[in-house]
Formats: sequence, structure tokens, C-alpha cells
Amino acid sequence: MNTVECIEVFVEVAKGLSFTRAAERLGTSRSVITKKVAWLEQTFETQLLQRNTKRVSLTESGEILLRNADSVTRTLNDLRDMVRSSVQRPEGRIRVGSPPSFGAVHLAPAIQSFLESYPDVQVTMQLDDGRSDLIAENMDLSVRIAPHLRDTSQIAYKLAVVPQVLVATQEYLERVGRPKRPSDLKNHNCLIHTLKAPMGQWQLTDKKGQVHTVQISGSFNSNLGESILHLARRHYGISMHPRYMVEDLISQGQLQIVLPDFKCQGLDIYAMVQSKRYLPYKVRLFVDHLRTHFQNVNWASSAAI
Repeated sequence: MNTVECIEVFVEVAKGLSFTRAAERLGTSRSVITKKVAWLEQTFETQLLQRNTKRVSLTESGEILLRNADSVTRTLNDLRDMVRSSVQRPEGRIRVGSPPSFGAVHLAPAIQSFLESYPDVQVTMQLDDGRSDLIAENMDLSVRIAPHLRDTSQIAYKLAVVPQVLVATQEYLERVGRPKRPSDLKNHNCLIHTLKAPMGQWQLTDKKGQVHTVQISGSFNSNLGESILHLARRHYGISMHPRYMVEDLISQGQLQIVLPDFKCQGLDIYAMVQSKRYLPYKVRLFVDHLRTHFQNVNWASSAAI
């Protein structure tokens, strides 16, 4: 017999303390109800209901099952769906959120290779600056890039760590002076990414492993990395970016690394999914694909817009 169905039958009997009323509500016969409860008791090896010709009552075991019946049936249904989906060919649409430049440069190739492996899946990618509500926006997952995640009810799967670097133009450094230690940044116009440094702080680690937290300030802040980079290239200040975003500009001599003996705090890349008991099979496959793809990326040599 079906365990979930038998538990649901037991719940109907237990709530009304009547086999006859449970049969009427479920549209079946009293004998069917009796057989399913008996099978459940045999399966659990305990009596769940005490019954005689006049009344039905719950045993202690029956009370325990009634209190936990909802979670038990939900777990069994989830497990059944997971097992079924594992042998099915993934199909349908996955809706993915991503920061714009990262999505165009790094996420799009990862999606392409995934679609080549699973041709019955379609992917829709849309803008997510890190503040989107996955449920409200009807997204299956979103790629988030941050030094650390805020408290969230969503589930996060870490995909990779992206190194960052401080940069400025030679003209700016000649005009204002080249910092020699992290504390010197207090005397510079620091271009701050408000999502990645919301408290106006940069963390740098020296060769001995000591972390230096510097309170910085500047005349321009933004939640768009491209706008900050644009001003840095126009000799306006010092900015911090993922290494892949500025690697070509450094190699071309348009930007110089500031404080090269200090390591900037890296950015973690996460796949955020809705808080569920399990992931749909196609989404689980996609997250696993992203993990493999991004762990094999050479971030320092990756081009970006």
C-alpha cells in the first residue's frame, strides 16, 4: 500500500474519531479505511487506534503520529519527487539573476555549456543587483558576488572566490602620491562600491597574514562597478575591483596596482536559491555545473567589459 495515502486516511479517522465519517469524507468504504489503518499499524508495529463497537480513541503512538503526520507526509512526498526526477531527462525553464557585467562575461559562457549538455532546458537570465527577492521576481536562483552575505532566509551555494586588486592611473598617483601602507589610503580619494564596502572600509592583508582594516572616504560612491572604474581610468581616485575586471587595463598600462604587497579581500561567488526542502532536478544540475565551471576559471586572465 501507499504509505502517504494510509497516513492521510489515519489522520481523517483520528480527527473525527470515526471510521465511518472518514470513509464518507474520503468517498470510499469503511472496509477500505479499516484495511489501510490496519496496514499502517502493522507497518509501524504498534497500535494507533483503540476501537470497539461504541467509540474510537487514539493510543499514545497514535497521538505522536497525528502530531507529526504533516511533516512525515511532506517528507515522503518530497523524497518521492526527488527520486522520480533523478531518472528523468531535465527539461523546462530556469530563471537566473546576475549582476550585469558578470552575467555577460562569465555567466553567459557557463550557461551555454550547460545548455549544450541539456538541450531540453531553457535559461532566462535577468538583472539582479543583489537586492532582488527571488520569489517575487520568480527566479530559480541568482548569482551574488560579495565579500560576505547578509542574513538571508535563502540558501547559498558557494561557487568560487574572486581575487580583488586596488588600482589607479599613473597620472593620479603622480599627482597625489603613491600610498606605501594601508593607512595612507585615508589621504586619498577612494572610489567606493557601496554594495561591496557598505561601511566604507577596505581590508588588506600583509605578507605576514595581518589584516589591516582601513576606513576610507571619497567624493564618489556607487553600486555600479563600471561607473567606479570609469572614474578611476579618468585619474579621479583609487578603486577596488575584481581582478578579472581590470586585468587587461593593467597589462595595457592604463591602470597600476596600488599597494601590490598587500592582498585585498576576495569576493565570494554564490548561487542563491529559494529556501526549499529540495531543489528541482534541473536547478540542482545547473548549480553543480556552475560550481565545476567557475572553479576552473583563471580569474586573473579573464577579460571583462
